Amino acid sequence: MDKPTIIVITGPTASGKSALAIDVAQKLGTEIISADSRQIYHGIPIVTAMPSAEELSNVRHHLIDILPLDAYYSASMFEEDAMGIIEDMISRTGTAVVCGGSMMYVDALCNGIDELPTVPDHIRHGLENELKQNGEEWLREELHKLDPEYYTKVDLKNTKRVFHAVEIIRAAGKPYTELRTGKHQERPFHIKKFLLAPDRSVLFDRINRRVDIMVESGLEDEARRVYDLRHLNSLNTVGLKEMFTWFAGDMDRTTAIERIKKNTRVYAKKQLTWWARDKGITPIDPATSDPLETILKN
Repeated sequence: MDKPTIIVITGPTASGKSALAIDVAQKLGTEIISADSRQIYHGIPIVTAMPSAEELSNVRHHLIDILPLDAYYSASMFEEDAMGIIEDMISRTGTAVVCGGSMMYVDALCNGIDELPTVPDHIRHGLENELKQNGEEWLREELHKLDPEYYTKVDLKNTKRVFHAVEIIRAAGKPYTELRTGKHQERPFHIKKFLLAPDRSVLFDRINRRVDIMVESGLEDEARRVYDLRHLNSLNTVGLKEMFTWFAGDMDRTTAIERIKKNTRVYAKKQLTWWARDKGITPIDPATSDPLETILKN
């Protein structure tokens, strides 16, 4: 019996993938699994561009707005949750749509992720306290001491990733490098991946306008509501970090807004660079082809 097919729609921030996923899901009579590492948290709908109430009423979405801000979540946890939801969704609708721009989440679902040990709370909280006391440079040096090979490969500016590696090493009692096999895992379904990638000038204009809309919609108030929790990893995201810097008096409001636009554009370029290495993805430029038609025909 032939395996079912799921549709994965990804793309840089502000590319229009969420609206496209809704159109595809409606056409196929199925639902959407969010592959967004921030939309899963409750309380920050503006900065994460959460689907509107109308969009949510049109198509059921999974894995959004369900976790408190202080909850831990990872790509491996997403893989496990998404696989369970997909199994149920396929049994009911025959297919599933996955939509999101979090590269590690999409990769974990499509290719699998190495089975890593569960980190006990006392290790994670202990490392969090050490990080607060000693700073990010200490954390990088800790990784260098524990796993010099991975130290040369990881993005040392990505504190979240460095932290994750150190906590895994402490939990496993062996270097992170030894735990990473890089083997692709077989899935009980076919995967069709599509990258919504407008021309960069168009994309950057969309990003700038999206930030303006976020500000008009209450981004400042949303950021102030969670300012006291700014140490949480869930709030370590573009849009909030710049607002927090303004609130702390290290930047004025105008500069903060412009910095959000700039940092979002930088992140979008990083996303595009990541997907450029994926030979199994079909890019779609909305200026030259109809995205919905392209997906349904492939």
